[in-house]
Amino acid sequence: AKERLALVIPAVILLTFMLLFMSFSTVKGAVMILLNVPFSLVGGIVAVFLTNINLNVAVAVGFIALFGIAVQDGVMMLSHITELSKEKPVEEAVLQGAMDRFRPVIMTCAVAGIGLLPLIFASGAGAEIQRPMAIVLVGGLVSSTYLTLILLPCIFYAWHSKTLAVATSSTVDN
Repeated sequence: AKERLALVIPAVILLTFMLLFMSFSTVKGAVMILLNVPFSLVGGIVAVFLTNINLNVAVAVGFIALFGIAVQDGVMMLSHITELSKEKPVEEAVLQGAMDRFRPVIMTCAVAGIGLLPLIFASGAGAEIQRPMAIVLVGGLVSSTYLTLILLPCIFYAWHSKTLAVATSSTVDN
C-alpha cells in the first residue's frame, strides 16, 4: 500500500495542479492554491505527533482527504478574490473577498470537523482505522481554516501588489 501511495500522491498533486491551471488559466493561481496544502498538512502532522499515532495507510488517506478540503477552501477563496479584483483595486478585492468567504470556509471546515468527531471517539470494530484518519483531518482542518482565511488573501495581495509595482515602475521608467 505504501508503494502505491508513493505513486498516487504525486499523481494526485500533478492532476490537481493541471485542473487548477485549467480553472484559473494562470500558473500563479494554481500555485497559490497548492501553497494552501502545506498549511493544512502542518495541523495534521501536529495532531499525529500530539496523539502519538504511528504513520500508516489510514493516516496517509487522512492526509489525502485533507489535501482535497484544503484545495476546495483555497479555490473558494481565491476565485472570489480574483473576480472582485477585476472590478476593484487589489486591496479592496482582497479585504472584501476574505470577508465574503469567511463564513463559507468556516462552515466547510466546521461541518467536516464536527462530522469526524464521532470517529475520533469511536471504539470497536474499525476504530483503529477510522480514528487516525479522523485525527489527521480534524488537526489539519484547524490549521487549514486559519491559514486559508488569513494567509491566502495575504499571498494574493503580495503577489498582485508586487506585479502592480513592477508594472508601474516599468511604465514610469519608459
